[in-house]
Order: sequence, then structure tokens, then C-alpha cells
Amino acid sequence: MLPAFADLQVVVLAAGQGKRMRSRTPKVLHPVLGVPMLELVLHAVEQLSPAGIAVVVGEHEAKIRKALGDPAN
Repeated sequence: MLPAFADLQVVVLAAGQGKRMRSRTPKVLHPVLGVPMLELVLHAVEQLSPAGIAVVVGEHEAKIRKALGDPAN
């Protein structure tokens, strides 16, 4: 476990459309080793124990919230 960064605020950019991937699945939800890319990034960020995490999403916000199990959706 890494030391906590009490003052660290993290911004994860997850708004890319992934047009070059030619897929209807948002780029950040494509699986890597069976896990959505964004989930892997968030897991890595959580290991830092930051004070806050903000995820910037684009037009696929609802799909991303649903895939990550956001209770607001």
C-alpha cells in the first residue's frame, strides 16, 4: 500500500469518443484483461488514497455510470 496523499486531488479524463476504435463501446469501457480500462485506472488511483477523485466524462456518461455501478444511475 502506498502512503496516503491527503491533499491530492485526482482528475481522470474519460471523455474520449474512441472513433478510431470503430466500436459502439466507449473507449474507457473496453476491457483489458477482462476489466474496463477506466476501472483499472480508478483502482490504481484509489491506491494513492487521494482526498478526491473526479472523472470527466463526455456523451457516454450514462453508459459509464452504469458500467461502474454508480448508485446515482
